Amino acid sequence: METNMYLNLAVKDLNRAISFFKELGFSVNPKFTNEKGACIVIGKNINVMLLVEEFYKTFTDKEICDSKTTSEALISISLESREKVNEMINKAVKAGGTDYKREQDYGWMYQKTFLDPDGHHWEVFYMDESQIPEQM
Repeated sequence: METNMYLNLAVKDLNRAISFFKELGFSVNPKFTNEKGACIVIGKNINVMLLVEEFYKTFTDKEICDSKTTSEALISISLESREKVNEMINKAVKAGGTDYKREQDYGWMYQKTFLDPDGHHWEVFYMDESQIPEQM
């Protein structure tokens, strides 16, 4: 069995969250989707589980943070070009997300950031590894 990653995120409105990620071009895995949660397929082995808050609470004794005011994680996704980065940000904003920070252009890496409707922080970037400067 291959190793898969499942990032679990608490959401207030599951249908809104599903619609948002579908607008970004991601698919839903119906095998792991019901009224309590949805599996969003980000890549071959990368999935995001969107869990309604009450269901999310069954997995932890900790309080759920308000991700609109508190940082819980920085979720990063690499894309194949600068143009794809800009497209993803435009789709996110159109679907109800927020263009969160100004772009960062390091020459070898280009990055933009959006917040999804629940306030989760997503960094989208393109990186040309052949252009990474040598470390000191």
